Amino acid sequence: MKEYLVIFEWAGSNYSAYVPDLPGCISTGKNLEEIERNIQEAIE
Repeated sequence: MKEYLVIFEWAGSNYSAYVPDLPGCISTGKNLEEIERNIQEAIE
């Protein structure tokens, strides 16, 4: 399994995440648990 750097940011009312090595691989979520799950799905 390949590993990627994921950048998490607080956007005021939700979280966003993106993977610099995968253009267009972004996600948002209400909390860290949700955003971790969402970005993992986006990577797959």
